[in-house]
Amino acid sequence: MQDYNYVWANCFEITLELSCCKYPLTSQLQQEWENNQESLLAFIEQVHIGVKGFVRDAVTGAGLENATIIVGGIAHNITAGK
Repeated sequence: MQDYNYVWANCFEITLELSCCKYPLTSQLQQEWENNQESLLAFIEQVHIGVKGFVRDAVTGAGLENATIIVGGIAHNITAGK
């Protein structure tokens, strides 16, 4: 699903695995949080890095649907929504 969303929905999803144990015991959850808290919070702080905004006509200021956004050096174009 992650690949599909990246290619077709302009949505970048991730999966975070905090330990090798898929089902940690309830008694271990607090320790897992303490082991990973700083890294997780640092990751969340990075969420707004990049470009965001609206694609508008330079003359009228009207929003442009389905505009293709191309960034040099990145082999994945983005198409603007409505």
